[in-house]
Amino acid sequence: MASDPEQPLRIVHAVRAPVGGIIRHILDLANGQADRGHHIALITDSLTGGERATAALAEIAPRLKLGVFRMPIRREPSPSDLWIWGRFARLIAQLRPDVLHGHGAKAGVFMRIVPRPAHAIRVYTPHGGSLHYPVSTAKGQLYGWMERLLMNRTELFLFESEFARRTYERMIGQPEGLVRCVFNGVTAGEFDPIRLAPNASDVAYVGEFRRIKGADLLIDAVARLRADGRPVTLTLGGDGEESEALRAQVSRLGLDQAVRFSGHVKARDGFARGRVLVVPSRGDSMPYVVIEAAAAGVPMVAANVGGIPEIFGPDHTGALFAPSDPAAMAAAIRAALDDLPAAQERARQLRERIFLHFSQKAMVEGVLAGYRDAFKRG
Repeated sequence: MASDPEQPLRIVHAVRAPVGGIIRHILDLANGQADRGHHIALITDSLTGGERATAALAEIAPRLKLGVFRMPIRREPSPSDLWIWGRFARLIAQLRPDVLHGHGAKAGVFMRIVPRPAHAIRVYTPHGGSLHYPVSTAKGQLYGWMERLLMNRTELFLFESEFARRTYERMIGQPEGLVRCVFNGVTAGEFDPIRLAPNASDVAYVGEFRRIKGADLLIDAVARLRADGRPVTLTLGGDGEESEALRAQVSRLGLDQAVRFSGHVKARDGFARGRVLVVPSRGDSMPYVVIEAAAAGVPMVAANVGGIPEIFGPDHTGALFAPSDPAAMAAAIRAALDDLPAAQERARQLRERIFLHFSQKAMVEGVLAGYRDAFKRG
């Protein structure tokens, strides 16, 4: 039972798309909770993620005593949502969880509107989600209205950054439920150093090809550097909905010989393909790519946006640049390449900070502590 701290909890995690940092977070969290004897289930979308998601879920499935369940969850509001709600409701009734933990906007809705066992708590981690939509837009107003409706059907809010917490409170309101901030964390093996690939380019990007991730801004910055006489090269590691648009942009700017597309790569393989990693995000809460690169001691410059400054800490001179500004990004890249020893020393110091504050163990313990406090609150 949830009231007995010696007994394992029955925990159901739910997320729409099993891709990117959000599924990385959930898999690490579920693994850590399973290691501590808790019984875990995972509900996720069957329409996205492809073979990589299928393989990742198959790998963790034997460790999740309550099972892995996939169903077609659409990103936008859809008439099929009523059927999906019914499937969620039946699963929750069957699994009888102590903790219903929704990740992201869509799963966060389903996990808070299904009938729940009387003893259970509802937990919500937005991971950006609906908070990425400005309140000045129709979508932002719709999603904000839904968030406000559900705000007080939530016993525990878990934010991965103080930025995310502040953004939620500014856009949605002050929850009545318990609020905790628990940083994302990385595993011990991710602190191993990276060996630079023999054909490494000057700059590398690792991540999804989505507008919010800003790969197009990085291509513009490289074009500026080359126009100024600096023959910078770039390797883009990733894929996604903007793949074709990015390839067209590279051709339009005459950068075919300067920019390589390596396709989807594991983060550490992608880090090895450039002397300096660039994180050009237009918006981010607590991006794993920054934490992973920092843990590996990779020289890096990143947009000063969202929760990224919380990863770097108060001393981030030279590492962060103004977001959505290709000129500022180009200047940061030039400075890092012109003084690689200084960039490497910053990376060494940041690695020490990550070791102290961003471990998987601390993340798992922080989340479980949040659950316990929510149960005590009643």
